[in-house]
Amino acid sequence: WDGWERRYKSTVTANLWADGAVMLGKLNMDEFAMGSSNETSYYGPVINPWRRSRLDTVVMPTTHQGDGGFVSAGGAKTQRTLDNAQLVPGGSSGGSASAVSAFLCAGATATDTGGSIRQPAAFTGTVGIKPTYGRCSRWGIVAFASSLDQAGPIARDVRDAAILLKSMASVDPRDTTSVDSPVPDYEAAIGKPIKGMKVGIPKEYRVDGMPQDIEALWQKGIAWLKEAGAEIVDISLPHTKYALPAYYIVAPAEASSNLARYDGVRYGLRVPGKDIVDMYEKTRAAGFGREVKRRIMIGTYVLSAGYYDAYYLQAQKVRTLIKRDFENVFAAGVDVILTPATPSAAFGIADEDMASDPVKMYLNDIFTVTVNMAGLPGISVPAGLDAKGLPLGLQLIGRPFDEETLFQTAHVIEQAAGTFQPEKWW
Repeated sequence: WDGWERRYKSTVTANLWADGAVMLGKLNMDEFAMGSSNETSYYGPVINPWRRSRLDTVVMPTTHQGDGGFVSAGGAKTQRTLDNAQLVPGGSSGGSASAVSAFLCAGATATDTGGSIRQPAAFTGTVGIKPTYGRCSRWGIVAFASSLDQAGPIARDVRDAAILLKSMASVDPRDTTSVDSPVPDYEAAIGKPIKGMKVGIPKEYRVDGMPQDIEALWQKGIAWLKEAGAEIVDISLPHTKYALPAYYIVAPAEASSNLARYDGVRYGLRVPGKDIVDMYEKTRAAGFGREVKRRIMIGTYVLSAGYYDAYYLQAQKVRTLIKRDFENVFAAGVDVILTPATPSAAFGIADEDMASDPVKMYLNDIFTVTVNMAGLPGISVPAGLDAKGLPLGLQLIGRPFDEETLFQTAHVIEQAAGTFQPEKWW
């Protein structure tokens, strides 16, 4: 609301300010962080700085100089032509990713419940890390799903992301889920060799319909790490296929509980009603957007009598199995896991296929939700462009509280892949 001033600030913001960071402003995001495209924002979607492009063949004319003096023989050359179609930046932290990608700022804060840092980073050619659950305080962050939410940075490169996370991370007595664990100097891990490191490649992340560009990029990432001295190991995470449906039970259930406090009684929007129940109903109907209402309804349904055991408890059991899969892989000596960050590049704003079927939108999280369900750290690093010139990211998943290894390995990929910038049109 116009003129509204905050009563307190988040711990991660306070930590950055204490270390001398300059805050330039607030950025757009999906409403209550519920979205994979930034299109559920109250203010409308952020536009991705990247544009699709196509390769055109241009015929060069033969030119002459003076009285027949030959200058060029003409011929043909190829050049990339930008498409004007507007693309989503990913969600929910699309504003953060777009601002960094467009060089409006050096870095940005973001949150990740099921991929909301890593997916926008992949869509915009930036670096985004979701730390281990408990590494950063959640104090001052509006809760979506309390057992999954975690703050982290989006930056232009791995080094900047490491510097930002070092500042953001801390134990906080106001957040009982924050862990009292020493915060390492993440920047010091960058540049260290990865010779002898075991990199796991999970077979379950090869999904039907995955674009060839994604598979080719994954193979490139494997080759880069192998060339740097890492040992590539095939692994299995057998319960991965259940992760997305389990996530979309657990997360809406927690959202339904967390958002119950927005009733118009103490603060925020209040729509008058004939009695208090009518006021509740009208306030929540007017105050929440369509996607938020959908998730509240899903969450309320799976928590209701008769369905709690069948859905919510089963999803929590699946979550335990997913966590155990990762524990078994890391116990077998794997240091880090390499996967694609997203199943596609950025898609168009108001994409008809996505708009007509919410499940298709939810599938954008297929490679990222397991990390949140298991409470692990994960980083997305830009690794290449697809055939249409859009950025693609690779994801690295690490042991709990071993973000150092992620930065160390991500830097190797970054150095091998080179840097990517959108062609300025704005």
